[in-house]
Amino acid sequence: MEKINPIEEARRYVANAEEIIKKSTYDPETKLYKDKKYIRIAGDTLWKGCLIALDAVLQIRKGKGRPSIEKYKEAAGKRDRTLLKFVNAGYETMHLVMGYDGSKVKKVCDAGFEVANDIIDLCAILYPKQMSA
Repeated sequence: MEKINPIEEARRYVANAEEIIKKSTYDPETKLYKDKKYIRIAGDTLWKGCLIALDAVLQIRKGKGRPSIEKYKEAAGKRDRTLLKFVNAGYETMHLVMGYDGSKVKKVCDAGFEVANDIIDLCAILYPKQMSA
């Protein structure tokens, strides 16, 4: 079985989220999406893609249970301060505001995609260093 590159997999999640959010009609006059269902799904998909990239770099999925956001923040802070800032912003924007609240504001959704790409891009830089360390 071929091993999947986690960075490529994370980018695939972002592409899927882009397709999902297109299902919600956008009103350019109000600058709002009409259906929060698709915003929630897109936000969750973005965040899961980020977790795939973060898992590859931070290596915190050891032991029983799933890691909490606090474990991700702690590990990110030890690894790279910029990564910690992105994790904080991503968790709030993608997971909470998009995923839970389903914010219909286009600027918020755009920010979610931007932070997701920032996280994955930084993980792409850190991941090869992880493999050679």
